[in-house]
Amino acid sequence: MSPVLSEIFRSGCSEGDLQQVMDERKRKRMLSNRESARRSRMRKQKHLDDLMAQVADLRRKNEQILQTISLTTQQFVNVEAENSVLRAQMSELAQRLESLNEIVNYMNTLSGVGSLEEDCLGFLGNGMDDFGVFEGYNGNLLNGGNNNNPWNLSSLNQPIMASDVLQY
Repeated sequence: MSPVLSEIFRSGCSEGDLQQVMDERKRKRMLSNRESARRSRMRKQKHLDDLMAQVADLRRKNEQILQTISLTTQQFVNVEAENSVLRAQMSELAQRLESLNEIVNYMNTLSGVGSLEEDCLGFLGNGMDDFGVFEGYNGNLLNGGNNNNPWNLSSLNQPIMASDVLQY
């Protein structure tokens, strides 16, 4: 028995008073339980609201990440396409440079052997002017002579620029 009840019995209160005390305690307990349940519902609702806000925030962040991935992927595709074009241009220019270097090496070997008339065509006699082939030829293939002469190859030592034809 509780101390309150034992006090009531000792003081000689009536059964009606005892019932009233019991009803009061029951009412207080009921109010306390209601308040506790209300606080519990409020905590649960707040927790639910916090979780919903967190879900919305995570969805927003996911959308931003997806947009960033999409943009990065598009930039990657663009850079990869540009790299492909540049590789093709590099290959074409490397082949062109190799061909031009072969021509320069060939012309340098010709100029280093001696004059073209003496070494290559000397077997024909006194001169090629009789045939009209080397008119204006002065014996120097690379640096001298007439600029309109097709044998003047000084332009082979000039830098080569890529033409606009190679643009894709």
